[in-house]
Amino acid sequence: METAQNRQPPAPGALGAFARFVLCGGGVGLASSFAVAALASSVPWVLANALITVVSTLLATELHARFTFGAGGRATWRQHTQSAGSAAAAYAVTSAAMLALQHLVAAPGPAIEQAVYLSASAFAGVARFAVLRLVVFARNRTQAPATARPVRTVAARAEAATDPAALCHAA
Repeated sequence: METAQNRQPPAPGALGAFARFVLCGGGVGLASSFAVAALASSVPWVLANALITVVSTLLATELHARFTFGAGGRATWRQHTQSAGSAAAAYAVTSAAMLALQHLVAAPGPAIEQAVYLSASAFAGVARFAVLRLVVFARNRTQAPATARPVRTVAARAEAATDPAALCHAA
């Protein structure tokens, strides 16, 4: 029988999770932009950006684990690693878009640069949401090793088979 400690809150629907993703990721991104500017006043911008990117990715992954996707607790090292990989892929997409723009247009104006960057960011953000929801924080993946799973006895299986709630859930 499942105890209250073993139950996870229900996973939010796709639309709710996406709204939370935008809120958490956007909030962390906005705070990061100010943090990079502040830190860049005392260290080189490249170093400031790298440090803030690492910290903001760790923070955003924790927020996504606890709030966005309802994973029911802290993010694991596997989730942090996969999230960092998806963040690196998103960075590569936006960088490639900007490099392509520089290659195609000799002197793009700020409006075109912003449009290209924001479009690439939106594309990368939607793709990252899908990866985080379907892979990193997927509910059907277990975090514990197979040996740590509870063992159900024959008596527990028989009891569950006669429990009307279990029968309805199984149907």
